[in-house]
Amino acid sequence: MKKLLPIILIMTGSYAMAQEKSSSSALSVRLNAYTTYAFDDNHVDSYYSTTSYFTGKVLGGFQYGGSLEIIPFSREGFELSYLRLDSKAPMEYYNAGIQYTNFDLNQNWLMLGSNRYFKINSHLEPYAGLQLGMEIIGVTNPDNLVKNSATKFAWGIKAGVNVWATDKIGIKIQTSLLSAVQAIGGSFYFGTGGAGAGATSYSTYYQFSVGGGLVFNIK
Repeated sequence: MKKLLPIILIMTGSYAMAQEKSSSSALSVRLNAYTTYAFDDNHVDSYYSTTSYFTGKVLGGFQYGGSLEIIPFSREGFELSYLRLDSKAPMEYYNAGIQYTNFDLNQNWLMLGSNRYFKINSHLEPYAGLQLGMEIIGVTNPDNLVKNSATKFAWGIKAGVNVWATDKIGIKIQTSLLSAVQAIGGSFYFGTGGAGAGATSYSTYYQFSVGGGLVFNIK
């Protein structure tokens, strides 16, 4: 019996490790629905000269979207997400004199990210993540209905917690920061709505948001 005891312990330990490894590598697929409030970025500008510039801010608002997330391991997920925000951009600029316009702005974020999970129990699942991707920005001058658009590199960070009501449906609480790098300037010009001749400086802007949504475990 004494000789069998070490063998039993080894077999038991190996089985437990195998079960843990199998559990940690079980594939999970989730759908996430987001509704958050994005705050203003109070200063963006592009300055070339006293007759070629704009300065103002990008307003926040309600941001919505969704994502598909694949979790090949229990603590690591990979997420493809889309977010939309329609807001305003009040700007001062020069066009045959100093002008003021409240531009219509739409922002479309397409991001690929990685999330790290820190599961506490079957109901609470905190997480943090990093994102990289692009923002497609559209601007319309309401004075003359001239439109312009740009696609820029973007990055983001986020943190939150999933509160699971069942093993299939949960509530998501989240804070995040998204940034479009050098998004405002050059050919993307808040002025007449066309290309800003000579406007060579660029402005990166940031939008911090809070909110949440729903998470659905579909596999």
